[in-house]
Amino acid sequence: MNRKLFFLFCIFFNHLVFANNAIMGVSGGIIIAPLNEINTENAQILSKEYEGSEYVIFGVPYSLVENIVNIENNKIVISPKNYGESRINITDSSKVSLSAENQARATKEALLIKGNIGTYSDILLSDLDFKLPVDGIISSKFGKKRYINDMPRSPHMALDIAAPEGTSIFSPSAGKVILVGDFFYGGKYALLDHGMGLLTSYSHMSRVNVKEGMVIKKGKEIGLVGSSGRVTGPHLHWTVYLNKERVNPELFLNNNIVKTISNL
Repeated sequence: MNRKLFFLFCIFFNHLVFANNAIMGVSGGIIIAPLNEINTENAQILSKEYEGSEYVIFGVPYSLVENIVNIENNKIVISPKNYGESRINITDSSKVSLSAENQARATKEALLIKGNIGTYSDILLSDLDFKLPVDGIISSKFGKKRYINDMPRSPHMALDIAAPEGTSIFSPSAGKVILVGDFFYGGKYALLDHGMGLLTSYSHMSRVNVKEGMVIKKGKEIGLVGSSGRVTGPHLHWTVYLNKERVNPELFLNNNIVKTISNL
């Protein structure tokens, strides 16, 4: 594939472009590259073998403007992407304008989650072919600018899947449960480590059916859809992290990563 076609291919699929010896990625996307084209010295980065060659895969930070960042000693030029916007109304004002006590709780919980998403384990448990974790309707996609009660808030950095209360939630890939909690914003929550900096989280459940330390197979029931935490109705808030960055979960569905590698 010539460089021009490769450029167009990767812009469309949110993956990889080389320009002037820099790596260009799309906000909230992922970068996939042959191992020999990336600086991996002392790097904690996801790698995958495909047809005898090794590839590295890492997440691009979300940015609303063009930005330059350093990821594992690689210069990344981030191209912003307009993911649209989402407006919701929450009637419980205590979940929108937080008291000092609730703010302290939310901050403490955010730091706990942040500490855990920095987990890096050397063994990749996942096949990188995720399945949608719940049978439902995608009600809000990744990256949307978020307005709550007409007030601008942080972007929506996950995939929301609406389903009836009590619907089973299954692990989209093999992983280890590293955090379970009941949080102010996320409600009943679980965090899975799939290896090499790839993690997924599950929020707003009505019940969690796994415990910390469990290693679970693809398709294992994690819990049930609910409306715990700050929500407007029952749904799963599904987040995918790669090298500590929240990325678009849809990039991992339907064997998209392997399909992309096969076209590099």
